[in-house]
Amino acid sequence: MLGGYMGYYIIVGAIGLISMLVSRKLKSKFEHYSKVRLRNGMSGAEIAEKMLADNGIRDVKVISVGGQLTDHYNPRNKTVNLSEVVYSQRNAAAAAVAAHECGHAVQHAKAYGFLKMRSQLVPLVSISSSMSQWVIIGGLVLMSINSLAGAGSMIALIGLGLYAVQTLFSFITLPVEYDASNRALAWLKAENMVTPEEYAGSKDALKWAARTYVVAAIGSLATLVYFALQVLGDRR
Repeated sequence: MLGGYMGYYIIVGAIGLISMLVSRKLKSKFEHYSKVRLRNGMSGAEIAEKMLADNGIRDVKVISVGGQLTDHYNPRNKTVNLSEVVYSQRNAAAAAVAAHECGHAVQHAKAYGFLKMRSQLVPLVSISSSMSQWVIIGGLVLMSINSLAGAGSMIALIGLGLYAVQTLFSFITLPVEYDASNRALAWLKAENMVTPEEYAGSKDALKWAARTYVVAAIGSLATLVYFALQVLGDRR
């Protein structure tokens, strides 16, 4: 049984290593572009408020939250949550992040399809993420016992279904994140909010942020395929 899971540990280790490298690169990019001061002197909070206003969004608040790279848009209470450094700083990195999160607010206001799909999956993903792998492994263990093979097979398939929801969520997240970045960059350029140098920095920072989601999606798909081969292979 232990040998059978060696492939799983290899996948997890490889994806974990790639994710760590991308995250490290992302942090170094943001540290670099945090030193590129904005010509207009606006803070991340001011950038966010202006982008919301320019898109006719009046019911979304911009607030500061603790932590680093904790920036996010909350569609439930309609808040753009900016980490402390993004909220108060006046540089290309802060402008990129603030505009990106407002890009999600614009998606919400315009009922962007992929954002709606992702929001609908959140309740199910919150459940499946904490138990899907254990359900699959438990099913595989029972499948190795002749008298419980049928029940184990059913349990493992349920676990696969739960994990498939997580994988679907990861891939739906990709167009949501890329679209938010595209909206942010288009607005920054159209409204002359940044110089060409600042724009290049904002674009590069958002590119590396998006790659963290790509790695997560690929990792989820690889794990799903591995477990599917284990479950379906043992059923034959």
